[in-house]
Parts: sequence; structure tokens; C-alpha cells
Amino acid sequence: MRNLLGTWSFNLTEGVGIAVDSIRGNKVRAALTILGIAVGVFVVVVISASIHGINDSVAKQLESAGPKTFFVSRFPITFEACDGTDATCKWLHNPALTMSDQKAIDALPAVRAAGARLDMSLPAKYADRSLSGVSISAFTANWVIINGGGDIYPGRSWTQAEADGGDRVIVVDSIMANHLFDASDPIDKYIELRGEQFRVIGVYHSAASFLAGDDPHGYVPIETAFRVLNAGRRQIGISVVPRESATRDEAVDEVTALMRERHGLRPSADNNFAIITQDKLFDTYNKVFGMFFLVMLVLSAIGLIVGGVGVVAIMMISVTERTREIGVRKALGATRATILWQFLVEAITLTGIGAVIGLVLGILLSWLVRAATPIPASVPGWAVAAALATSAFTGVLFGLLPAARASRLDPVEALRYE
Repeated sequence: MRNLLGTWSFNLTEGVGIAVDSIRGNKVRAALTILGIAVGVFVVVVISASIHGINDSVAKQLESAGPKTFFVSRFPITFEACDGTDATCKWLHNPALTMSDQKAIDALPAVRAAGARLDMSLPAKYADRSLSGVSISAFTANWVIINGGGDIYPGRSWTQAEADGGDRVIVVDSIMANHLFDASDPIDKYIELRGEQFRVIGVYHSAASFLAGDDPHGYVPIETAFRVLNAGRRQIGISVVPRESATRDEAVDEVTALMRERHGLRPSADNNFAIITQDKLFDTYNKVFGMFFLVMLVLSAIGLIVGGVGVVAIMMISVTERTREIGVRKALGATRATILWQFLVEAITLTGIGAVIGLVLGILLSWLVRAATPIPASVPGWAVAAALATSAFTGVLFGLLPAARASRLDPVEALRYE
């Protein structure tokens, strides 16, 4: 057993050494082959790292709102084809949600808090500084409970009285505060939105995430958005946080029953509103990024195929150039299996070098993406294993033909080859 292991170890070491010598002797051909493999592995590693990081960020962002939080929407999340007819998109006729719906849901026994929200983008100005596009979210007064994952300091949120009165107050996030006020205290200063002056009452610090990005954001009472900013009342959505004593499904059932009653639906009628849980949001996200990931894998597979074709070419040339050597080895007793093994090791070495180069470059770029962007890219262990396994498989698959050809050479004819 020890002798057998020693023989295999020697053959492996010898094969790798011969492969390195072959690469040195054919630098251009080898470089092109290694480049194809390296590009394929590089794409797999970078995309895997980005998707892995984004997945973690999305999961944390959803968890920050509370694991049981769900949303009531006028329209469902769907990728179904819609041609404008009732047959393919019945949801186009769904009635808009109202502030009355929000108040009714907020009063349900299983609901801790229900808040209305709508979003818009507006230019903002302070003194001689301006921002061309600020994301403005309009909320009910309980938005801090519902939004989750952040704190207000310095300052405060608006009161229920300010919300009911449509007061011109705004909470800015730390990014918006830095853009407009630098290091000065923004509290009680006035920002202009659509020609109206809004008093800053607080600075909101949200949990950093890929979804949040680095765009400035402001928060105003929803009634103020209706009265002052001309926001459309038909665009609101409702976020629902169940009580700790109630399950999410219990709260969903209560909200569904209430909304069906308010919309006058018969027992046999479909819902003309949508209940969107975090599971549905994550499933939708996975569908979108799953297709993106699939496209990237196809592109990386093309790179591996190109590299594989290069492996076939360089190995076939290597077989031709070393025909006499193969004849000598066979004359000295080398078996077909020995010759086959030698050339397979060479092919795997060639693709392995490309895989290691692609892996190292992919990890370095992933670190750079993590440091320079909001995407928390990280290389999962399975991506490293998959990259190395794929390169080895490519080496075996594309190196098998030239290796088999070398092993079948007749030693007498090989020795006569010039």
C-alpha cells in the first residue's frame, strides 16, 4: 500500500513538474488558456460574493423592521404578463387604500401598530445649498415603531398633534444633514421643499445597508404631504406590526377579514388588495437576483469553455511535440494508464493555475467592493470550493481527449516520429 501511494505521489509530482515546464515552453498558448479559466472563475467568485453579501443585507434589513411585520398594498408583487385587460391584470381595478383603512387596522386586537406611508422624490434647499433629488417618505406619527432599525438624535420625531395638524416639520437622515448643514447643528433650521419651509426637528440614523445606499432621505408627516406637498392620497401603503402576544398569521387573518369587510367583498370573491409578508418580499427578491445570477453563471461558463478549448489545443500540441518521449517511456515499460495520468495531471495543473489566479483576483475585488460600496460582498466557502472543483473538472473533461490519444500511441511508431 505504501509503495502504491509512493508511486502515485511520484507520478503526480512528476506530472505537475512536466506541466510547469510545458507552460514555460509555450508561454503564449498557456497564458491564453489560463486567462480563459481565470476569467470564468473570477466572474463566479465576484458574483457569488456580491449576491451573498446582498442576501445578508436584505435579510438584515427585513429583520430590522421586525420578523412579523407585513404590508397591506393596493397592488400585489407580481411578474405575470399584463396587457391591460381584466383577464391578465385584475388588480389594476383594486381600490386605493385610505387613511381610514390604516386607522381601522391600527385598532385591531392582534395589531400593535399600523402606519401609512407614501414616497416621493423632491429637490431640497437650505441657504445656498441644494439637492436635486431627495427621497421623501411621508409617515403617520408611529413610523419609528414600524420602521425599526434606527434612532433619532439629536432631536425628535413629530407628535400626533403635529401629524394631525399637517405641520411643516421634517426629520432628515444623517446623509441629508451632512450635505446641507455640514457639521453644524441642523435642529430648528428650515429646509425648502416645493417652495415651502420645513423646520428640521430631528436627525434619523438608520442601520447601514445595501438597500439604503447613500442617498439623502427626509421624513415628514403624511398629512403634511397631502396638504402641503400635493402628494396623491391613492398611493399610500400600510405597514403592520403585530402584537408580541399574537402571531403574524393571526394578525394577517384579522387584517384580511377587516379589509374584505370594508371593501364589501362576498365570500367567493378574490381579495382586491394584497397582503405582502417578508417571505413574499424575499421570494420576489430571489427571483430577480436569481435570474441575474444565472446570466452571470452562463457568462462565466463561456469563459470556462473557452479556456477548456485552449486546454485541448495546448495539450494536443504537447502530445505531438512529445511523441518520441512518449515512445521512449512506453518502451521502458510505462503503461497506458501512466501516460493517461501524466497528461491529465498536466491539464488539471493548467486549469488549476487559472483557477487560483481567478480566485485570488475575485477575492481581492470582493474586498474592494466591500470597502468602497454599500454592498457587503463576502466570498462564501462554497464559491471557493465550486471554483476549484469546476477548474479540476474542466481540466479532466477537456484534457481527456489529448491524454487518451497520448496513451494509445504505438511505441514503435512514436519512436520513429520526427
